[in-house]
Amino acid sequence: MNYLAHVYLSDDGTPESLVGALLGDFVKGDDHRNYPPAIQRAILLHRKIDAFTDAHATFRRSKRRIDPLFRHTRGILVDLFYDHFLARDWPDYHPRPLAEYTQRVYAALGLYQDLFPPRLQQAYPLMKRDDWLSSYGELENVGRALQGLSRRLQVPNRLPEGLAELKRHYTGLEADFREFFEAVKSFVASTEVGSPS
Repeated sequence: MNYLAHVYLSDDGTPESLVGALLGDFVKGDDHRNYPPAIQRAILLHRKIDAFTDAHATFRRSKRRIDPLFRHTRGILVDLFYDHFLARDWPDYHPRPLAEYTQRVYAALGLYQDLFPPRLQQAYPLMKRDDWLSSYGELENVGRALQGLSRRLQVPNRLPEGLAELKRHYTGLEADFREFFEAVKSFVASTEVGSPS
């Protein structure tokens, strides 16, 4: 799952849940223990969602739709494609308008910005300025996001060509997303994170 899906799935109404949902991509190993307990729980939930996603048959089917030439980045592509469908169809999933919701996310992040690891310290101002979370709903912005991701990876990759894969398999990927998202919502609703340690 990508950023928008993670904040949606982890949102319990508190700023800490939103912050931890995003930190899950930036905090590795036991470093989650450096954060307040509510943020730790959201980071741990993020990790459980990622494990569920990687093992799920529908997500794997989506990855198989992508040309094998994309190799290990097929999962990255599907994560972003799923965020596209979530942003595009946001009113189907949440009563608050997406632009208003994402401003709440950025405000929550701002409360804890001083605690961010360096990579998120650098990304956060751009994320807020360009409203990355809302922008995924437009295909051209998916293309821009893929170009940015490509530059951040330390190995040669074909991510900038990924938008063509989304367009080529749009209907199938959309159906996969809808099926998978119901499954992951049910998973989150039944998941206990427990007390951080």
